Amino acid sequence: MESENGTVVAEFILLGLTQSGDIQLLVFVLVLIFYLIILPGNFLIILTIRLDPGLTAPLYFFLGNLAFLDASYSFIVAPRMLVDFLSEKKVISYRGCITQLFFLHFLGGGEELLLVVMAFDRYMAICRPLHYSTVMNPRACYALILALWLGGFVHSIIQVALILRLPFCGPNQLDNFFCDVPQVIKLACTDTFVVELLMVFNSGLLTLLCFLGLLASYAVILCHVHGSSSEGKSKAMSTCITHIIIIFLMFGPAIFIYTRPFRAFPADKVVSLFHTVIFPLLNPVIYTLRNQEVKASVRRLFNQHIA
Repeated sequence: MESENGTVVAEFILLGLTQSGDIQLLVFVLVLIFYLIILPGNFLIILTIRLDPGLTAPLYFFLGNLAFLDASYSFIVAPRMLVDFLSEKKVISYRGCITQLFFLHFLGGGEELLLVVMAFDRYMAICRPLHYSTVMNPRACYALILALWLGGFVHSIIQVALILRLPFCGPNQLDNFFCDVPQVIKLACTDTFVVELLMVFNSGLLTLLCFLGLLASYAVILCHVHGSSSEGKSKAMSTCITHIIIIFLMFGPAIFIYTRPFRAFPADKVVSLFHTVIFPLLNPVIYTLRNQEVKASVRRLFNQHIA
């Protein structure tokens, strides 16, 4: 397949997570079990927040969106990876690769911005409680959700636009189990130094700045909570600590992958596995396990259907 940008590669061969058949089988079983248990849990969280009239606060609205984003994100890589574990030849078309890459960064970028929005929500609720209901009204919440989806789209379309301009004329083996920017760029038949710098700026720098900004904002919130004597102090502290855990799970692997020159490291595939499959499914579950209102609501919903 040849196009105006010089692309002649019609498909990419994915080398996979590992070449060991035994390890592949073990990872396949573990990921499948994990996927079948945790994914329904995410949809249960979404359903619970939608159906329970007591969970109408912006905090739960954003949590529902987090569960939806994470569930959608896991669909980009995990199902194909499980199928490829059972295939002799792991192949993805050029267009399929670009599509996977687009949605990976579209949803990933949107989730990073959602965590920023959730930090702003907690700041207003804890540090500016008198203005909270005015600022975080339903219209503002929907506007913030629309803005983060738009931000994720712009972030991803820049990545795709830069890659579509690259010529792929020979090597087509991707040393990974899915299509991502670092591996795809390395297969281009041209000097990619400038493109790599632009990618690091678009993904890596923005991710790092968001991460540092979030840590700073939660440091301010925790200091405010620590200095207060309100009855909701322990609840606010627990919520903030949960958010910080999710931030580290989300941003840690992303910083490792995207904030450095695109050179291969032995840990890349393992970090990518946790970043694209494990952590996205765990994030809403971790939050729910530390939130008494959501846990109680899930129990009520479950008991109603059992009864």
